[in-house]
Amino acid sequence: MTNSTESGLGRREYMRGAAAAGAAGTTLFAGCLTGDDGGGDGVEGVPDEPAEDETFEIVHWWTAGGEEEALNALIDSYTEAYGYSGSDINNNPAPGGAGSAIDTAIQTRVIDEDPPSTFQIWPGGSLTPYTDADALNAINDVWTDEMESSYLDGVIDTAQDGDDFVAVPLNIHRLNQVFYNVEVAEDVGVDLGGLSSPEDLLDAMASADEAGYIGMAQQTGSVWSTLQLWEMVFLGQHGADTYRDVLDGNVGDYESQIQESLQLIVDYREYFTPNASSVTWDEANQDVISGDALLIHQGDWAAGQYAAAEGFDYGSGWDYATVPGTSDVYSIVMDSFVMPDPNPSPTMTKQWLRHCGSVEGQIAFNTRKGSIPPRTDVSMDEFPPFLQDQSSDFGDSSEQIPTIAHGSGTDPDSKSTFEQIFSGFLENWNASETAGQIVDQI
Repeated sequence: MTNSTESGLGRREYMRGAAAAGAAGTTLFAGCLTGDDGGGDGVEGVPDEPAEDETFEIVHWWTAGGEEEALNALIDSYTEAYGYSGSDINNNPAPGGAGSAIDTAIQTRVIDEDPPSTFQIWPGGSLTPYTDADALNAINDVWTDEMESSYLDGVIDTAQDGDDFVAVPLNIHRLNQVFYNVEVAEDVGVDLGGLSSPEDLLDAMASADEAGYIGMAQQTGSVWSTLQLWEMVFLGQHGADTYRDVLDGNVGDYESQIQESLQLIVDYREYFTPNASSVTWDEANQDVISGDALLIHQGDWAAGQYAAAEGFDYGSGWDYATVPGTSDVYSIVMDSFVMPDPNPSPTMTKQWLRHCGSVEGQIAFNTRKGSIPPRTDVSMDEFPPFLQDQSSDFGDSSEQIPTIAHGSGTDPDSKSTFEQIFSGFLENWNASETAGQIVDQI
């Protein structure tokens, strides 16, 4: 297989076209991946011995706190496993947050045919511009049978392009849950774990409001929190099959359901943080910790804030419940690494990817990141009780579903369009108009 495309356009022209369109996901053609069975750049298999005359460059957005600590632990684990030293690693962070900032930097280097050894990316839809531009090597030889058998199907789907593996998911956060203050819930008299529908959440918020509490700690200054909330409400109301159909672009069949879920968000708004438009999500989360708010909808990264709060313990101070109607689903927010083509360090890159998919690598990273391993055979003994419970839920889940807001559920073009539409929704709070825009533009 070659790097030529069906349209005759080269990779440089493709990526320039995507950049000029203002979205990484512009799909001009369907390409094929480099390497007959994943052995791109002339390296077959994954050698155990250290490479000679290679320097491994990793580009990522983990620049602070626990995430930086987690990456450093993963690098240390990798160098020890393969006999490298710190001087063999070019740790090259791309500050600016997840997704867009790193995409711009990587796309420029892909255009110049000077990519790094690997880069952090959400698996799934975010891979589309790179696979369409033939900018990634297939890494089937990185994925051993033992490694593949330890991943659930929903995660594997996000790591593949057709029949080829192109990414290794490293960690999983969960999105379909609410976190709540246990004392407030008891005072209000609501059992958040016993609710059956997203509409029941509205009743719980109203009860909290009547008792003098904020119903839902929520920020609306940035689009992503409301987009992810709508996704989970839609999932809870209309089920996984309908949600997947929307992810696949079949939105025209579900305009009334989309509007119904948007209207429920409008109804929730009455019980949001009073200054929701001027706070960040973690500032809103402080209201849960202080006992001023009943609950918050966030990914399980919110639990890191609780762990840092003195005397606010899991089970007695705070707890979680799945978004009503989604108890058998695990909504996955993941990070992964890939092997760009051409690759400046093919041996070290394959070794890195194999290590990211190993038990040892995933323990080193996830115990510090506050996420769970994608592998289901990793011992959770070193993880705190909350993440042990999350891992148990993950293993028991019937479906693992990616998200729009966090880049895995759809291509970057569609994600950008959703964000633009929801930016308008946060201005007018018009469910009917927004539903129509989604149907017309997605």
